[in-house]
Amino acid sequence: MLAADTLGSYGSLARFTELRRIRAVGKTALIGAGGEYSDFQSIMDILSEVVTSEHELDDGAKLGAKEMHSYLTRIMYGKRNKGNPLYNTIVMAGYREGSEEQGGGAFLGYIDPIGTAFSEDYTATGFGAYLALPIIRDRYRPGMSEEEAKAVLEDCLRVLWYRDTRALNKIQIATITALGPKISEPYSLTAKWDYKSFVTPKAGIDTGGSW
Repeated sequence: MLAADTLGSYGSLARFTELRRIRAVGKTALIGAGGEYSDFQSIMDILSEVVTSEHELDDGAKLGAKEMHSYLTRIMYGKRNKGNPLYNTIVMAGYREGSEEQGGGAFLGYIDPIGTAFSEDYTATGFGAYLALPIIRDRYRPGMSEEEAKAVLEDCLRVLWYRDTRALNKIQIATITALGPKISEPYSLTAKWDYKSFVTPKAGIDTGGSW
């Protein structure tokens, strides 16, 4: 499951509020990206060509998220070495039926702009690496239901909206299963702004005297 907000900032201006930063790649993978949106569009063009080429071969082999993650790692690393990196941090998710030996099962991979890559049970990009990962570490467990996972991701994005000036409360959540990718339409998170520390900063803090 992937989640992202839909904000596109132009410098310090929150200019675009409907950018889709989670996309399906073929029938077995999802990709989400933070960073430069035009570079993300270039990445989608590259992956679309790969998916089309594979379909035209019609040899029965199907690229999954793991293979696309590996391929994209080489693309990112190669562009970085040429001094023309793609300024994106990528999360690739997928599911393919079959045993692990056959390359089946769930996959979640991370790639940064210099081609550093790894796979993990959960990950986050940008400011989420500081604020969302601690929440996920505390609440993640193997075998979570879709509803439980969605609630965790919504809480992560809600906290990011509270704390990150480059975030928005309009989000998308995507799920990949044996039935294929499913991406929600953008929707707005509810929020609570009357916390004591929001209304009166430093409220409840004993300063030991007047300032």
